Amino acid sequence: MFKHTKKLFAILTALSLLFVYACEPGGKKQTKGESKTLKQTQKKGFVRCGVSQGLPGFSNADAAGNWTGVDVDVCRAVAAAVLGDSNKVKFTPLSAKERFTALTSGEIDILSRNTTWTLSRDADIGLTFVGVNFYDGQGFMVRKDSGITSVDDFKDGVSACTNIGTTTELNMRDFFNSRNISYEPVAFEKADEVVAAYDSGRCDTYTTDKSGLAAQRTKMSNPDEHMVLPETISKEPLGPVVRQGDSVWEDIVRWSLNVMIEAEEYGVDSSNADSMKSSDNPAVKRLVGAEGELGAAFGLDNEWSLRIIKQVGNYGESYKRNIADTGILPDRGPNQLWTKGGILYVPPAR
Repeated sequence: MFKHTKKLFAILTALSLLFVYACEPGGKKQTKGESKTLKQTQKKGFVRCGVSQGLPGFSNADAAGNWTGVDVDVCRAVAAAVLGDSNKVKFTPLSAKERFTALTSGEIDILSRNTTWTLSRDADIGLTFVGVNFYDGQGFMVRKDSGITSVDDFKDGVSACTNIGTTTELNMRDFFNSRNISYEPVAFEKADEVVAAYDSGRCDTYTTDKSGLAAQRTKMSNPDEHMVLPETISKEPLGPVVRQGDSVWEDIVRWSLNVMIEAEEYGVDSSNADSMKSSDNPAVKRLVGAEGELGAAFGLDNEWSLRIIKQVGNYGESYKRNIADTGILPDRGPNQLWTKGGILYVPPAR
C-alpha cells in the first residue's frame, strides 16, 4: 500500500508542476480570445506600428506625415480588425539597427518594416514572424556609365554602400568572399544616408533588397542614370513581426495579412465586399463575415475581416496602389498569386 501511495504522490506532484509551469510567463495558458496586447491596444485606441525611415512603396511618409505602403497597409489592416478604423495607427520610423529592440522592449506592437524572416531572428531574439507580404532578393545597383552590366564585372577594390544591422551586410560579405573579390563596405545606419552616399559617388555600387533598390532609385537626383543588375544573390522573404508570448495577437496580425491575400484570390475587394455577403461560395461568405464566427477565436466580432477588405483593400489593391502604379515594380513577379504563376499562397480562412 505504501509503495502505491508513493507512486500516486509522485504522479500528482508531476501533474501539479506541469500545471504551475503552464501558468507561468513564457508558458502562460491563455483563455480563448484573450490577449494582453489586444486589450492594451483597444484601451489606447491605436495600433503601435514600427516602419522604415522612408522606403517608397513599402512605408513612406509624405510632407504632411501621411504614411503609405504595403507594409503600412498591414498595420492599417490590424487597426481595422481590432479598432474598427484603419486610420487608428501610430507609426514609429525605425532604422534597421534599432527595429528589433523597439519591438522587444514594447515600444511598438507590430514591426512592419521590410524585414527578412530568418531562423536566428525568428528563434533567438524573442520575435515571431507571422507571414510574408513581399518575396524579395538582394541585388546591386550601379551607374549606367560604369560599364558594369553584371556582377561578373565586379573587380577587386569595389566599394559598396549598404545599411548597418541588416542581412544585406552578411549577404554582401558572403557574395564577395565566395568570388575572392576584395571590397570596401561603406555602411550607414539610415537608409537615406546610404542613398545619398551612393548618389554622390562615394561608392561604386549600392546593395540591398531589389525592391529597396527600385524604391530608393526614385529618390536619386537622376534616377535614369542608374540600373539594377539582373542577378539576385539571396532569398529575402519580408514580413510583419510581433513579440513572442502573445499567441492571440500573433494570430490577429497573421490573419489580417492572410485575409488581404485570400480576398484577392477570391475576387473580393474594397468596392464589392458588401455585395459578396450573398455569394454562393462559403469561403467568400466567411471572408466577409456572412457565415461562421471566425472572429470569436481572436476575441473580435464577426466583421473584422470585412472591415479589412473595405477599408484597406485586398493584397492586389495594396500592391497596385503602392508599388505598381508608382512605377517602382509594375511586374509583381513572385508576389503574384499562386493561381497566376506567383508564390503568394496562404492557408484558408475557415
